[in-house]
Amino acid sequence: MNTDPDEFIPTRASLLVRLKRWDDQESWKVFFDTYGKLIYSVARKAGLGDAEAQDVVQDTIFAAAKKLPEFKYDPALGSFKGWLSQLTRWRIIDHLRKRQYESHGEKLRREETLSTAVAEGQPDPEACGLDDLWDEEWRKQALETAMEKAKRRVSAAQFQIFYLYVIKNQPARDVARNLQVKLPEVYFAKLKVGRIIQKEIKKLENKMI
Repeated sequence: MNTDPDEFIPTRASLLVRLKRWDDQESWKVFFDTYGKLIYSVARKAGLGDAEAQDVVQDTIFAAAKKLPEFKYDPALGSFKGWLSQLTRWRIIDHLRKRQYESHGEKLRREETLSTAVAEGQPDPEACGLDDLWDEEWRKQALETAMEKAKRRVSAAQFQIFYLYVIKNQPARDVARNLQVKLPEVYFAKLKVGRIIQKEIKKLENKMI
């Protein structure tokens, strides 16, 4: 799923209004491109396989589409981010519980008690920390988006210095020597790019609803 950095977490009340129209294909594409990767990443980290995570994305987007007409954005009542997180959580738990009733290609009746061996081999849906996973992935993608924006605002050399020194944790002297720059340039790049990233993350946080 390719996401334009400028489109990550762009959700405003205006977009939510447009999404209430099923035939607004462009708005739904923005929504899917924006949140599909986030939902998929959370599902995978919750222990689901690729196919299961893809199903969670589709099921969550479909559920959101059905419920959006009745969704009313009110910051006092809760954020859209929290609402979508809850929808995702339910779909992930559905898949984890489904596993509990499938073993070696055989399906158990839902009312049948699981054997200890089967139960112990499956993750506990309530113990996966899905809320923490959601927040972690949200912050991760926000950072990636901010870095992409910063990359377009500084020279290629400055961003490379920042990436090696800050992201890859290479010693400043090694970065300076390998890139053939002076040591103060390494510290300056860290300061300049870091400030841009912090500002961009703050902008993204202000866009969250």
